[in-house]
Amino acid sequence: MTSRSRATRETSAGGVVYRVGPGSDPVFLLIRDSYRNWGFPKGHLEDGELPDAAALREVREETGLEGLELRGEIDTIDWYFRFRGRLIHKVCHFYLMETASTVTCPQRAEGITACRWMSIIDALQTISYANAKAVLQRAGDMVGEALPRR
Repeated sequence: MTSRSRATRETSAGGVVYRVGPGSDPVFLLIRDSYRNWGFPKGHLEDGELPDAAALREVREETGLEGLELRGEIDTIDWYFRFRGRLIHKVCHFYLMETASTVTCPQRAEGITACRWMSIIDALQTISYANAKAVLQRAGDMVGEALPRR
């Protein structure tokens, strides 16, 4: 039995949120966690909760955003890490979400220290994790495909 097969599996869900203003390019929302890393709002599924519902709930809780519209599943990523001596296998489902709202309120009780809207170029340069960059790139492709040509 390998050490990876003994890992505790944790399942989370989160969202890549974008908004488009009149005549403007889309901007994407990143959050900064208590470790000063930039990423996306996400969290554990509650008992019996489906990943898409968990993603919407977590984004609302961690950012204060309302009026979120689910636009589709982006990707499921996974990684391993150690926490308090235990090996964790984290699986996270990411969904694309759109909002017209601009006002955010970081959930400080959960260690969210900032929410910031950025162009995709700035967000790709700011985001802290390689696997999250890939999720953002896919989200950007999905948004580009959905936007009317100007």
